[in-house]
Amino acid sequence: MIEWINSGGPVMWIILACALIVLAVFMERFFHLHRAQIKIDDFLYGITTNIKNGNDLEAVTICDQTPGPAAYIVHTALLHRNDSRDDLIMAVRQAGIREIPRLERHLNLLITLAQILPMLGLLGTVLGLLQILAALTAGTPLAEIGDLSSGLWTALITTAAGLGTGIPAYAGYHFLVGRVESIALDMEQTAEEIIYFLTHPSSNGVQHHEP
Repeated sequence: MIEWINSGGPVMWIILACALIVLAVFMERFFHLHRAQIKIDDFLYGITTNIKNGNDLEAVTICDQTPGPAAYIVHTALLHRNDSRDDLIMAVRQAGIREIPRLERHLNLLITLAQILPMLGLLGTVLGLLQILAALTAGTPLAEIGDLSSGLWTALITTAAGLGTGIPAYAGYHFLVGRVESIALDMEQTAEEIIYFLTHPSSNGVQHHEP
Protein backbone atom coordinates (compact mmCIF):
# COMPACT_ATOMS: atom_id res chain seq x y z
CA MET A 1 0.00 0.00 0.00
CA ILE A 2 2.80 2.43 0.90
CA GLU A 3 4.47 1.65 -2.41
CA TRP A 4 1.26 2.57 -4.24
CA ILE A 5 1.01 5.82 -2.31
CA ASN A 6 4.61 6.68 -3.05
CA SER A 7 4.02 5.86 -6.71
CA GLY A 8 1.31 8.53 -6.75
CA GLY A 9 3.82 11.20 -5.82
CA PRO A 10 3.16 14.35 -3.75
CA VAL A 11 -0.36 14.75 -5.16
CA MET A 12 -1.29 11.37 -3.72
CA TRP A 13 -0.30 12.48 -0.22
CA ILE A 14 -2.38 15.64 -0.63
CA ILE A 15 -5.36 13.52 -1.69
CA LEU A 16 -4.94 11.31 1.36
CA ALA A 17 -4.70 14.33 3.68
CA CYS A 18 -7.90 15.76 2.20
CA ALA A 19 -9.61 12.38 2.50
CA LEU A 20 -8.74 12.20 6.21
CA ILE A 21 -10.20 15.67 6.73
CA VAL A 22 -13.36 14.59 4.89
CA LEU A 23 -13.68 11.54 7.11
CA ALA A 24 -13.16 13.56 10.29
CA VAL A 25 -15.69 16.21 9.27
CA PHE A 26 -18.27 13.64 8.21
CA MET A 27 -18.01 11.63 11.42
CA GLU A 28 -18.17 14.75 13.62
CA ARG A 29 -21.23 16.09 11.76
CA PHE A 30 -22.90 12.67 11.65
CA PHE A 31 -22.76 12.18 15.41
CA HIS A 32 -23.65 15.80 16.09
CA LEU A 33 -26.75 15.66 13.88
CA HIS A 34 -27.69 12.22 15.20
CA ARG A 35 -27.64 13.62 18.71
CA ALA A 36 -29.54 16.75 17.67
CA GLN A 37 -32.49 14.86 16.17
CA ILE A 38 -34.94 13.83 18.87
CA LYS A 39 -38.46 12.43 18.97
CA ILE A 40 -40.38 15.67 18.76
CA ASP A 41 -43.82 14.31 19.68
CA ASP A 42 -42.59 12.61 22.86
CA PHE A 43 -40.55 15.65 23.82
CA LEU A 44 -43.41 18.10 23.34
CA TYR A 45 -45.80 15.81 25.21
CA GLY A 46 -43.48 15.83 28.23
CA ILE A 47 -43.12 19.62 28.10
CA THR A 48 -46.83 20.39 27.73
CA THR A 49 -47.82 17.87 30.39
CA ASN A 50 -45.52 19.49 32.92
CA ILE A 51 -46.73 22.97 32.05
CA LYS A 52 -50.39 21.97 32.37
CA ASN A 53 -49.59 20.45 35.76
CA GLY A 54 -47.88 23.66 36.85
CA ASN A 55 -44.39 22.17 36.76
CA ASP A 56 -42.79 24.97 34.74
CA LEU A 57 -39.38 24.45 36.31
CA GLU A 58 -39.45 20.77 35.40
CA ALA A 59 -40.32 21.68 31.79
CA VAL A 60 -37.33 24.05 31.62
CA THR A 61 -35.11 21.36 33.15
CA ILE A 62 -36.19 18.87 30.47
CA CYS A 63 -35.22 21.42 27.81
CA ASP A 64 -31.82 21.95 29.42
CA GLN A 65 -31.16 18.22 29.56
CA THR A 66 -32.32 17.51 26.00
CA PRO A 67 -29.80 18.05 23.20
CA GLY A 68 -30.63 19.61 19.88
CA PRO A 69 -32.09 22.82 18.46
CA ALA A 70 -35.72 21.79 19.02
CA ALA A 71 -35.16 21.73 22.78
CA TYR A 72 -33.41 25.11 22.57
CA ILE A 73 -36.40 26.58 20.72
CA VAL A 74 -38.83 25.30 23.35
CA HIS A 75 -36.57 26.59 26.11
CA THR A 76 -36.60 30.03 24.47
CA ALA A 77 -40.38 29.90 24.14
CA LEU A 78 -40.78 29.06 27.83
CA LEU A 79 -38.56 31.98 28.84
CA HIS A 80 -40.71 34.34 26.74
CA ARG A 81 -44.11 32.81 27.47
CA ASN A 82 -45.29 35.92 29.33
CA ASP A 83 -44.35 38.24 26.47
CA SER A 84 -46.81 39.36 23.83
CA ARG A 85 -47.61 36.85 21.07
CA ASP A 86 -45.58 38.82 18.52
CA ASP A 87 -42.57 39.03 20.84
CA LEU A 88 -42.85 35.31 21.58
CA ILE A 89 -42.92 34.46 17.88
CA MET A 90 -39.95 36.75 17.19
CA ALA A 91 -37.91 35.23 20.03
CA VAL A 92 -38.60 31.69 18.83
CA ARG A 93 -37.78 32.55 15.22
CA GLN A 94 -34.53 34.24 16.24
CA ALA A 95 -33.63 31.14 18.24
CA GLY A 96 -34.21 28.99 15.15
CA ILE A 97 -32.11 31.29 12.98
CA ARG A 98 -29.23 31.05 15.42
CA GLU A 99 -29.37 27.25 15.41
CA ILE A 100 -29.20 26.72 11.63
CA PRO A 101 -25.53 27.77 11.24
CA ARG A 102 -24.60 25.34 14.03
CA LEU A 103 -26.25 22.51 12.13
CA GLU A 104 -24.52 23.48 8.88
CA ARG A 105 -21.07 23.96 10.44
CA HIS A 106 -18.22 22.51 8.33
CA LEU A 107 -20.56 21.44 5.52
CA ASN A 108 -19.04 24.04 3.19
CA LEU A 109 -15.62 22.53 3.88
CA LEU A 110 -16.96 19.08 3.11
CA ILE A 111 -18.47 20.03 -0.26
CA THR A 112 -15.35 22.02 -1.16
CA LEU A 113 -13.13 19.00 -0.56
CA ALA A 114 -15.58 16.77 -2.44
CA GLN A 115 -15.15 19.02 -5.46
CA ILE A 116 -11.39 19.40 -5.10
CA LEU A 117 -10.51 15.73 -4.72
CA PRO A 118 -11.38 14.67 -8.31
CA MET A 119 -9.47 17.70 -9.60
CA LEU A 120 -6.45 16.67 -7.56
CA GLY A 121 -6.73 13.26 -9.22
CA LEU A 122 -6.78 14.98 -12.60
CA LEU A 123 -3.74 17.02 -11.61
CA GLY A 124 -1.93 13.81 -10.72
CA THR A 125 -2.89 12.38 -14.10
CA VAL A 126 -1.46 15.40 -15.91
CA LEU A 127 1.74 15.27 -13.88
CA GLY A 128 2.07 11.56 -14.59
CA LEU A 129 1.66 12.14 -18.33
CA LEU A 130 4.25 14.91 -18.21
CA GLN A 131 6.57 12.51 -16.43
CA ILE A 132 6.07 9.96 -19.23
CA LEU A 133 6.68 12.65 -21.86
CA ALA A 134 9.87 13.71 -20.11
CA ALA A 135 11.08 10.09 -20.00
CA LEU A 136 10.32 9.64 -23.69
CA THR A 137 12.16 12.82 -24.54
CA ALA A 138 15.18 11.92 -22.44
CA GLY A 139 15.35 8.36 -23.78
CA THR A 140 14.68 9.03 -27.44
CA PRO A 141 14.86 6.89 -29.41
CA LEU A 142 15.59 4.09 -26.91
CA ALA A 143 13.06 4.77 -24.15
CA GLU A 144 12.21 1.61 -22.21
CA ILE A 145 9.02 0.58 -20.47
CA GLY A 146 10.71 1.01 -17.09
CA ASP A 147 11.27 4.65 -17.86
CA LEU A 148 7.56 5.12 -18.49
CA SER A 149 6.02 3.01 -15.73
CA SER A 150 6.63 5.55 -12.95
CA GLY A 151 4.66 8.26 -14.72
CA LEU A 152 1.93 5.80 -15.66
CA TRP A 153 1.54 4.70 -12.05
CA THR A 154 1.30 8.33 -10.95
CA ALA A 155 -1.39 9.04 -13.52
CA LEU A 156 -3.52 5.99 -12.75
CA ILE A 157 -3.22 5.90 -8.96
CA THR A 158 -3.95 9.58 -8.43
CA THR A 159 -6.94 9.43 -10.75
CA ALA A 160 -8.36 6.44 -8.91
CA ALA A 161 -7.65 8.01 -5.52
CA GLY A 162 -9.23 11.33 -6.48
CA LEU A 163 -12.41 9.71 -7.72
CA GLY A 164 -12.46 7.08 -4.97
CA THR A 165 -12.42 9.74 -2.25
CA GLY A 166 -14.32 12.53 -4.01
CA ILE A 167 -17.41 10.46 -4.80
CA PRO A 168 -17.99 9.28 -1.18
CA ALA A 169 -17.30 12.81 0.07
CA TYR A 170 -19.95 14.20 -2.28
CA ALA A 171 -22.43 11.52 -1.24
CA GLY A 172 -21.65 12.14 2.43
CA TYR A 173 -22.28 15.86 2.01
CA HIS A 174 -25.74 15.30 0.54
CA PHE A 175 -26.53 12.76 3.27
CA LEU A 176 -25.71 15.32 5.94
CA VAL A 177 -27.65 18.05 4.14
CA GLY A 178 -30.65 15.72 4.22
CA ARG A 179 -30.25 15.30 7.97
CA VAL A 180 -30.00 19.07 8.44
CA GLU A 181 -33.19 19.61 6.42
CA SER A 182 -34.98 16.95 8.48
CA ILE A 183 -33.94 18.64 11.74
CA ALA A 184 -34.96 22.03 10.32
CA LEU A 185 -38.45 20.66 9.66
CA ASP A 186 -38.57 19.34 13.22
CA MET A 187 -37.59 22.79 14.44
CA GLU A 188 -40.37 24.40 12.41
CA GLN A 189 -42.93 21.92 13.73
CA THR A 190 -41.73 22.43 17.29
CA ALA A 191 -41.88 26.21 16.99
CA GLU A 192 -45.41 26.17 15.61
CA GLU A 193 -46.74 23.77 18.21
CA ILE A 194 -45.13 25.33 21.28
CA ILE A 195 -46.27 28.81 20.21
CA TYR A 196 -49.82 27.56 19.69
CA PHE A 197 -49.80 25.80 23.05
CA LEU A 198 -48.50 28.83 24.95
CA THR A 199 -50.85 31.29 23.24
CA HIS A 200 -53.91 29.04 23.61
CA PRO A 201 -53.89 28.06 27.30
CA SER A 202 -57.39 26.67 27.04
CA SER A 203 -56.35 24.05 24.49
CA ASN A 204 -56.18 20.45 25.63
CA GLY A 205 -52.88 19.71 23.97
CA VAL A 206 -50.41 20.62 21.30
CA GLN A 207 -51.96 21.14 17.90
CA HIS A 208 -50.57 21.97 14.48
CA HIS A 209 -51.22 25.63 13.91
CA GLU A 210 -49.49 28.39 11.96
CA PRO A 211 -48.11 31.06 14.31
